[in-house]
Amino acid sequence: MQIQSHIISNIPVFQIDDPLKEVIAFFGDSTYSHVSVVENGQFLGVLNESDLENFEADKSIEDFRYILEGFFVSKTTSWLDVLEAFARNEANLLPVVSEKGTVLGYYDLTDVIGVFIDTPFFTEPGGIIVVATGIKDYSFSELAQIVESNNTRLIGGFITDLRNDVVQVTLKVGTSNLNEIIQTLRRYNYNILFGNDDDQFLEDLKQRSDYLDKYLNV
Repeated sequence: MQIQSHIISNIPVFQIDDPLKEVIAFFGDSTYSHVSVVENGQFLGVLNESDLENFEADKSIEDFRYILEGFFVSKTTSWLDVLEAFARNEANLLPVVSEKGTVLGYYDLTDVIGVFIDTPFFTEPGGIIVVATGIKDYSFSELAQIVESNNTRLIGGFITDLRNDVVQVTLKVGTSNLNEIIQTLRRYNYNILFGNDDDQFLEDLKQRSDYLDKYLNV
């Protein structure tokens, strides 16, 4: 899945010698978590909105060079790695940097999540099953075989939690034979955390998306 078309270029990139009052104004007028800083056209890092209380309006960004964070993604970074970068850095704005070190623009978290939600995993009708098993026993090929052995199509799946040597996997399957699939999974010693048609799952997703929109508009 390509997300390069979602790179946005109408968000400022600051020069290292710009006054901090411009950065303060930017964060005050937006809900973004970070913004890029360059020197001689080259990416240096990002300023974090959470450091705003430490900024002194009468100083320049140069005086706070030491707090710049160095994370970014490239134009060729896969959408899954982009999502990981958002989560790992607790950011809602990611700079996209070229091979030459110039800032091409940004990815906005809501745009990337929107691309993810538009994938067949969410748009195709089907049922949602969430299972848990020990990490040593986990096999996605086995999960796929169980679904398909019950004459049902596996639309997709991904790991949604991993802790204390227990892996949690969310599966999207065709609507037929959901009960049979769940029973077979239990026979293979999978713990069923959720198993239902996707109406409730998508309703929960919509509610969380609405909450995210409200949060970003605060």
